[in-house]
Order: sequence, then C-alpha cells, then structure tokens
Amino acid sequence: MARSSYIIIGAILLFGAYLYGVTALSPVEPVGRLGFVKLANPDMYPGHPQSKVLASYAAQRGSKCALVVHYAGSSNYMHYREGNVTIIELAYISSEYRTDIDWGEVIESFIFGIPDGKYRYRADGYEFDSLDEAMDYVESVARSKGQEGPMPMVFHGTVREGNVFINPGCGFPLYVQIAWRQYGRLGAYYYIVKGLLHPYLNNPYAAYELSHASDLQRLYNEGALDYTGYD
Repeated sequence: MARSSYIIIGAILLFGAYLYGVTALSPVEPVGRLGFVKLANPDMYPGHPQSKVLASYAAQRGSKCALVVHYAGSSNYMHYREGNVTIIELAYISSEYRTDIDWGEVIESFIFGIPDGKYRYRADGYEFDSLDEAMDYVESVARSKGQEGPMPMVFHGTVREGNVFINPGCGFPLYVQIAWRQYGRLGAYYYIVKGLLHPYLNNPYAAYELSHASDLQRLYNEGALDYTGYD
C-alpha cells in the first residue's frame, strides 16, 4: 500500500476518534434532516408521522429525549412526549422571512459559520438572545427527563414551496450552527453531508413525501392539512 494511502487512512481514523470523543461530551449528536414536506399542521405533535419517526430513532438508540430544530413561526415550540421519548423543540428567530434560498448567505455560512448574534431563539414559549442560553435551557429540559449522554438532533427539513431536493428546509441553519458550535468546522461539514443523506436512508415516509411533494405543499398552503381545529 502506498504511503499516501496510509496517511489518508490515518487521517480518517483520527477524525473518527475526534468525533467519537466530542460526541461523548456533547449534549447532542447531529443526525440530519427529518422530513421533506409538511404532512400536517401543527408541524410536530404526539402521533404526527414525523414525530413518531424521530421518537423511534431515539428509542432505538436508548435515548430518552430527541431535539428537533426549526425556523421559527408562530408556534411556542413546546416539548412533549411521543411514546417513551420526550421531543424537545428549538427554533431560531430571523428578522427576514423567506422560503427560498439565499445562496450568498449559504456560501458565507459554509465558509465562516453562522455568527453569534444573528438569530434569537425560542423553546417552550421562552425566547433567548444567544444560542448558549437556548442550549442551556434545552439541556436542562433533557436532564429533567432523565437524559444521559448526547440526544439525537434533527432539523425539521420541511419545505413549504419549491424544490425539496435543493432546499434543505426548515431548521437547517440552526442545525449547522449547533453542529459547528459543538464539533468545529470539519465536524460540521461531516454532519451537514451525513444529515442531508439521512432521510433517504432512514425515513420510512421518504418515498411518499418525495413522490407527492408538490401536492402536499399545495394542500398544506391551502390549509387542507390543518388539524388545529380538531380534538
């Protein structure tokens, strides 16, 4: 085997050891994108298909909690129980509402990360001025539910309109910001790639969501998937 091959293998092993060590000390383990399109309003609640997918993933890994991150709308993003798993929600609040992609912002964030102070955050109706404050709150909720070790973290990933393959969807910037905060630049790059591939391999509803994406987007935007008025 060529010397360069040994160097590459060694670098991969060192990077894997680094991720393993940091994960053991981190409150979250970035998993990736949860879904592609909104299946119902509210976006996450007990019994919601995407909620059950996340809870099942967490339970299989022996985790008592899971974190899902969003782009903030009008919700308070309350935590709740899905079976034996507590789903904790955290959203970032941006002053600019948009459903399309600002590619300039994407490139800047990919190179430099997301700067502190760009967003505010909301969880359980509380708003936080910094990511540190928001994560301190999230971790306190997880501890109160008996969480030990890192909990799985996903970004909601749903796209209200447009191409679900190009647009990574709801919560992606916050997923990147937390991954960068916990794992550094290279770790964040790894979890971005891994996270974007995750639903194709692990979401049992992926084929349905992708094949019916435009219809589901239209129905959601028309209010036909709104169940807030029902008990």
